[in-house]
Amino acid sequence: MTKAQTGQHAKVLQLPVSIDTARRATGRERAQQRHPSALAGERTARRSATVHPLKPESDALAGAEAERAWRTRAADQVAEGAAFVRERLTGDYDIDQFGFDPHLTDAVFLPALRPVYDKWFRVDTAGIEHLPSEGGALLVANHSGVIPLDGLMSAVAVHDNHPQQRHLRLLAADLAFEYPVVGEVARKLGATVACNADAEALLSRGELVAVWPEGFKGIGKLYRDRYKLQRFGRGGFVTAAIRAQVPIIPVSIVGAEETYPMLYDVKPVARLLGLPYAPITPFFPWLGPLGMVPLPSKWHIEFGEPIPTDTYGAADADDPMVVFELTDNVRETIQQSLYRVLARRKNIFQDY
Repeated sequence: MTKAQTGQHAKVLQLPVSIDTARRATGRERAQQRHPSALAGERTARRSATVHPLKPESDALAGAEAERAWRTRAADQVAEGAAFVRERLTGDYDIDQFGFDPHLTDAVFLPALRPVYDKWFRVDTAGIEHLPSEGGALLVANHSGVIPLDGLMSAVAVHDNHPQQRHLRLLAADLAFEYPVVGEVARKLGATVACNADAEALLSRGELVAVWPEGFKGIGKLYRDRYKLQRFGRGGFVTAAIRAQVPIIPVSIVGAEETYPMLYDVKPVARLLGLPYAPITPFFPWLGPLGMVPLPSKWHIEFGEPIPTDTYGAADADDPMVVFELTDNVRETIQQSLYRVLARRKNIFQDY
């Protein structure tokens, strides 16, 4: 057999196969088109195509937008971090005479506290409009919680909710500055010793200053005495406010009492360690370091209406009766505010 014949034979075999296959395929397609089940499937496919044509595209657009927002936030954080490092290295920041470092506070301390403020304690605030836009004011609050977290949360509340993002200068006990690391951090965060001289100096400079007159009696009280205000000392904060001629703003804090519910105070251990109290809670010391994690109670901070002091003269700051009367007025205002907030509360972990 010649090659030509072989090639011709190959061509003859291919043509019938191709034609026959095409005819069979055409026949199947026509049968499917005539079959009711195929027609029903076609109608279902058409309905699906008209109902959901844009959903994947919408999801893709939403995902792309979220990714762009995330990239923008990440870029901003990187830029802020780079600017912070550059400013720290070049010394382009200020520290006042009390050791307050607003640059470090805004870039490090407040961002570190915000997750606790927003996610753990879920702090609500009210009455922020009572804080002045400028000039000094003395904030007086109830104290509680074994560990003074209420001071830190108050600083975040004022800065993040005030239209001018003002810093809150805390007046703390001497004990806070006796420990090397704690004292240094407290100074840089804006805290200073709770004495009249420092308070008057800050108020005269137009700062927002906060004080917790109950002191250790407030944060160290037992759980059964929660939200019952202790004695407000000798009213030194009133003297400072009158001399600086700044308003006193009562502040009530609900939620801090439940962070470390102290059931018992082991006084012999406290005296041995030189501490104001030695707390026993449902979790500490039984769970060790884990027992020091605060309970995620729901917090509410309310800033009351300012109590003016500009109607008093310089001599009134040294009048024990005037100081006592104004101190008692502030204390009673805070106590009544606590009762009102507690009456609205569902339980210690839920929103109001």
